[in-house]
Amino acid sequence: MKMLVPFSGLQQQLGGDMEEEVHGIVIVGGGICGLATALALHRKGIPSLVLEKSETLRADGGSIGVHVNGWRVLEQLGIASDLRETAGVVTEFHDVWQQEQGNKSVVVPVRGELRWLKRKDLIETMAKNIPSGSIRFSCHIAAIRPADPGNHGAVLTTLDGSIIRAKALIGCDGSNSVVAKYLGLSPPKSTSRMLLRGYTRYPHGHPFGPYFLRLRGKGFFVGRSPMTDNLVNFFVAFWHPGGDATKDAHAMKDFLLEKLKGQCSDEILEMVRDPEPDSLIILTKIWYRPPWQVMFGSFQRGTATVAGDAMHVMGTYIGQGGSAGLEDALVLARSLSRAAAGSDGSELCEKKISAAIRDYVKERRLRVVRLSLESFAMGTLLATKSLLAKLASFAIVSLLGTGTLRHTNYDCGRL
Repeated sequence: MKMLVPFSGLQQQLGGDMEEEVHGIVIVGGGICGLATALALHRKGIPSLVLEKSETLRADGGSIGVHVNGWRVLEQLGIASDLRETAGVVTEFHDVWQQEQGNKSVVVPVRGELRWLKRKDLIETMAKNIPSGSIRFSCHIAAIRPADPGNHGAVLTTLDGSIIRAKALIGCDGSNSVVAKYLGLSPPKSTSRMLLRGYTRYPHGHPFGPYFLRLRGKGFFVGRSPMTDNLVNFFVAFWHPGGDATKDAHAMKDFLLEKLKGQCSDEILEMVRDPEPDSLIILTKIWYRPPWQVMFGSFQRGTATVAGDAMHVMGTYIGQGGSAGLEDALVLARSLSRAAAGSDGSELCEKKISAAIRDYVKERRLRVVRLSLESFAMGTLLATKSLLAKLASFAIVSLLGTGTLRHTNYDCGRL
């Protein structure tokens, strides 16, 4: 199905020397969710324009864990087989709790498929499957206003004064989303944490097997998971960093190593000491949208909506931020393609776009509320000093099956 007419772009004269571009679907943000949305639309024969404020693809640094629900989306996007060649399978979680009376350990089988991808591999694979010219770099949105009093379409103004009129606007621009502000959503909240993430290369192979270690100690949490036979992903988190948090990755690494001495094995200390320099990511705050905001927030304004972190930014505690964004992309593209299929081949009316976005929000709401609640409860359980809060959080994660990874066994359907 090729539906180029209703969504194609053009330029029109505004008067004098000013011109505005007119596009069918404009996606703000060229990260994982934005590119996945553009690729999903492309697979349905619908063009889109991605506006990215960076000068190039934001493909540097870090890794992302993709569970079976995310791989189901990547299959639908047609890129799963290429990405599987870049990462090995993780088969089990090895959970260890350090306690004064001795360590407690539990083995949890992975549900379906879990692999750790380099963010660079995922971003570049999606980008190369999107038509040339679909991503516009160095495009920073300064303002958004409705195209008419009925909120049918949006007009975007960039920092350089360019004007872009969008029939449908999709915000995939992260936790500090300009599109979310346009929708009237409350800003996300944050909590202080000290988190270092990266991956370490073992030239002669690592000895850890296909197992994801999750080590919880007094006030800290260490995760270690293989990516390939020679690469190992890790993170180190301290829940109450106080005034010691820093945004310098190497200074934080040295600080964390001092903290971990005497509490972790030499193999963990060596892993944190010798990471690939360009893989290090530091966070001094964890941003999240509380589950009650996700439940009751307005994710639509006419023909504008949000997806990914702009919609439901959550802590890293259940490892679903990236995969949930992939789900959003598929469901949104599917809804818009149904609207396009019902058009008569002329201009697609805003009423059908608005209805498609309404269907998308309705379909995604309960799913992302559950994920946000699980992440919120797990973060509280790990970090709070309140016994009452611990008991309430434990009840939530037990009821939702967080420990058995029930949230990963989800299928958002075909594209």
